[in-house]
Amino acid sequence: MIQRIQSVYLLLATALLVTTIFLPVGYFLDSNGLLYFFSPLHASIPSVGLSFTPWGQLALLILGALVSFATIFLFKNRKLQVRMCVFNILILIGYYVVFLVFMILIKEKTHTSFQFSFGLCLPFIAMILNYLAIRGVRKDEQKIRAADRIR
Repeated sequence: MIQRIQSVYLLLATALLVTTIFLPVGYFLDSNGLLYFFSPLHASIPSVGLSFTPWGQLALLILGALVSFATIFLFKNRKLQVRMCVFNILILIGYYVVFLVFMILIKEKTHTSFQFSFGLCLPFIAMILNYLAIRGVRKDEQKIRAADRIR
């Protein structure tokens, strides 16, 4: 199971998504030059009395990490494994959509500027790893079909 390259890709994607939960994805900069960090666990801008947890982002990251990890164990059903990888890519696209909605609403409400952080790149890297896992599963499928033709 873990000796297959797509399992390694999916395990790395899981690790990246779990790491993203705890890292700030950016920060808001107000007119006084104060920085307010924005992460999937918490966002707070005390100057305007705004403090909340972006539950949509957090839920999508947790769901994406769980799907990536569960997909590792679907090695006997390659078609389902490909579908789960595609589903995970769609979840991560949804994460970016929810992130943009939160960012735009907060920027308009607080009149601050937003600066991106490294944590925002990690789900994109996880999407690339899911794509590579799909390619690995398809290569396995081709090898099995070739072996069946020889028999």
